[in-house]
Amino acid sequence: MEHSETLLGRAAIVTGAGRGIGAGIAIGLADAGADIVLAARSAGQLDEVAEQIRARGRRAVTVPIDLAKDDPAALVEHASAEFDRLDIVVNNVGGAVPKPFLQTSVEELSGAFAFNVGTAHALNLAAVPKMLERDGTGSIINITSSITSHPGRAFVVYGTVKAALAHYTRMAAQDLSPRIRVNGIAPGSIHTPALDYVAANDEVRNQMLSRTPMRRLGTPSDIAAAAVFLASDQSSYLTGKILEVDGGLVSSNFLMPLPDL
Repeated sequence: MEHSETLLGRAAIVTGAGRGIGAGIAIGLADAGADIVLAARSAGQLDEVAEQIRARGRRAVTVPIDLAKDDPAALVEHASAEFDRLDIVVNNVGGAVPKPFLQTSVEELSGAFAFNVGTAHALNLAAVPKMLERDGTGSIINITSSITSHPGRAFVVYGTVKAALAHYTRMAAQDLSPRIRVNGIAPGSIHTPALDYVAANDEVRNQMLSRTPMRRLGTPSDIAAAAVFLASDQSSYLTGKILEVDGGLVSSNFLMPLPDL
């Protein structure tokens, strides 16, 4: 995927950038001209993504970090030290394991909330002062999920915390406007390593494709294109919105085989 250099000279932080959607977004932003601070737990995966960004003529800094435990302010410090600016923050880290309702503990729900919403807020708190040093170019992008609109069984934790992140996006946009825009992307079923089991199971894959109007799984490049738009001045009149990149879903395309209670 190639973009015009709409982000030339800008600096971004992307969390969960070692693979999948995060890596795709980081590479997409670099294609559009941005320099990137890459954050994830795996140093090896980050190095691979950084090589691809440098091959595009952009700068990349890797920060192995576990945002469930470590202070995200370190990411802002790297952006300041390496690029002397910060324009874009992509909160992509998150997730939760699907489970039947009666097997889902309160601790799992609260832990997932901290991991999906708390980490985003912590990074944004650290990033906003640095972003305010620039005039009118700040963009925060939170990665939510289509499951916030299309509920399904076994996703009570994941759907709930991603819905919270979506509404956090709307609320933060009010607090940070007009200087910093805050938007979200709600991906549908994106073919990443986390979804490899779908590609290997013809029955499940065919079910998902038949229930997706575009009749395909999404790609990280699909999400990256949305992120470039939201990060750029082309979306300068857009804040507090969730961009659904889901192949046209109007209901869940993945039905967990759970019986009634």
